[in-house]
Amino acid sequence: MLLCDIGNTSLHFFDGKNDYKKDVEHFDSLSITEDVYYICVNPKLKEVLKLLKNWHDLSLHVEYSKYYETMGIDRIMAVEAVDDGIIVDAGSAVTVDVVKDGNYEGGFIYPGKIAMSKTYVGISSALDYTFNFDCDLKTMPKNSQDSISYGYLKTLHSEVMSHKMDVILTGGDALEFAKIFPKARVDKQLIFKGMQKIILTIKESS
Repeated sequence: MLLCDIGNTSLHFFDGKNDYKKDVEHFDSLSITEDVYYICVNPKLKEVLKLLKNWHDLSLHVEYSKYYETMGIDRIMAVEAVDDGIIVDAGSAVTVDVVKDGNYEGGFIYPGKIAMSKTYVGISSALDYTFNFDCDLKTMPKNSQDSISYGYLKTLHSEVMSHKMDVILTGGDALEFAKIFPKARVDKQLIFKGMQKIILTIKESS
């Protein structure tokens, strides 16, 4: 059994031990004959996969009344994996979701580091810096790189820490954001754990 988290450009597989990615553009869905349980935000590929008997769409088994209508399926799966805590998924966008006693309390979407970098450059080419995740968020900066880093990171850090909950980091940039959340737990497979929980629910109800 394979798990697969499908985005617009890549398929992220997990076989229970190892994870790996394949490019959407060159992927042949017929090349996999074993059962695959997946979530997908790629509309074109989703239409192809729903015709294949060994590909099982886990989004059909989500209790959507717990969430809001337009919430992304990847965020939902991350939330399903957590009973208590605040999830920071650091990818193209940074999504932050609060879970208390197994209940989804809400969340927000923040620009990812690349998107925010482009915003600063759009203001002025003099602000073309990479973010310094090691900057001191307790002291006002005195140089340009730390100034934009502080402006970006301090806002996110303050909001997340205001909830006084355990922080769980996931997503491609999780290790960088761990520098500003040193007590956070990094779990790159959080979405897959949520998928496994849904699969267990399916099996228990069948």
